[in-house]
Amino acid sequence: MLNSLDIKNYRNLKELTIPSLGRVNLITGKNNTGKSTLLEAIAIYATKGDLNVINQLLEDRGEATKAINERSENPMQTYVTMYSSLFTNRAIDFDAENAISIGCVQNTQDNVSLRFVKYIDEIHKDEQGNEIRKRRFLQDNSETTENYKIGFEIKARERFLVFSLAERLWRVPMKALNYSVQFVKTRNINTDTNGGLFDTIALTDKEQYVINALKIIEPLAERIAFIGEKQGKRNAVIKLSGSQNILPLQSMGDGINRILTIILALVNSDGGYLLIDEFENGLHYSVQEKLWTIVFQLSKELNIQVFATTHSEDCIRGFQSVLNNQENMSDGKLIRLDNENGVIKQVEFDAHELKIAATQDIEIR
Repeated sequence: MLNSLDIKNYRNLKELTIPSLGRVNLITGKNNTGKSTLLEAIAIYATKGDLNVINQLLEDRGEATKAINERSENPMQTYVTMYSSLFTNRAIDFDAENAISIGCVQNTQDNVSLRFVKYIDEIHKDEQGNEIRKRRFLQDNSETTENYKIGFEIKARERFLVFSLAERLWRVPMKALNYSVQFVKTRNINTDTNGGLFDTIALTDKEQYVINALKIIEPLAERIAFIGEKQGKRNAVIKLSGSQNILPLQSMGDGINRILTIILALVNSDGGYLLIDEFENGLHYSVQEKLWTIVFQLSKELNIQVFATTHSEDCIRGFQSVLNNQENMSDGKLIRLDNENGVIKQVEFDAHELKIAATQDIEIR
């Protein structure tokens, strides 16, 4: 679990330090303060810089598509432009000091760093005359040579990789690592993803967690399943107690489907991280406090650290109410991001401070 967070050179987060975090963290702030960017940074950290995860984040923002990369006649320039989107001011810089760095303030050895590197391919011969191709890296911006290539370097504790941007990188085989993170996007009600997540917990105790969450909106919820003829074409259906009818869950509104997405992601994040962008989307204010209660409960039971963003006063009010329950007071924190002349800064509220703000009607969104 992250006890603190330090982000450098990632998108509009040139240098953001959050000295302390809770188990459940709610991120607020006006537009363009980096709330979604912070979630992305944690996703990169939690997956140790998995290039496939980075590519997906870029695609989600419209900064890359698989089709463009497959058609490009100059993949190196395509990738340089694409990955520069990750850096503050889209900088293309080869200096290690300007690398993206994401991790804990205290334990920097676990940090993930990303940067561009320059290299040249050299061919040497061994004593038997066999050709050996070696990659020589140019150390910084001051060392120049003609015909250099550009690579994308990813450093994490378990891996040190440099991907040549002269090659096609859309789906890269990566060494499997033991990490657990789920990212619920702003309007993500993905029946394919949800079906896969449900399959991992079907017929286990976690299935009841899902049913209990759905009862927030539909108290008669008894069972759910995903049906369909093809993988990827499966839809959720629900059975209500006292009825033999099987109903499509999508017919019951956005709220219950949003809860299903969040709870399935939560129970599949054991020992890891759950990231939720705009927690309140599709949820009536009256159900948000009940959902926060489940999030706090299961995050402790399953050892999960939660980061969620919001614009909603109702969401903050529900979070504050649950956080100020005696058993939760040390488990959560609200963090507001402010944009001060282009510099993103943070203000933290613990349970007591958040209660005072709510009581005195202080604006903290």
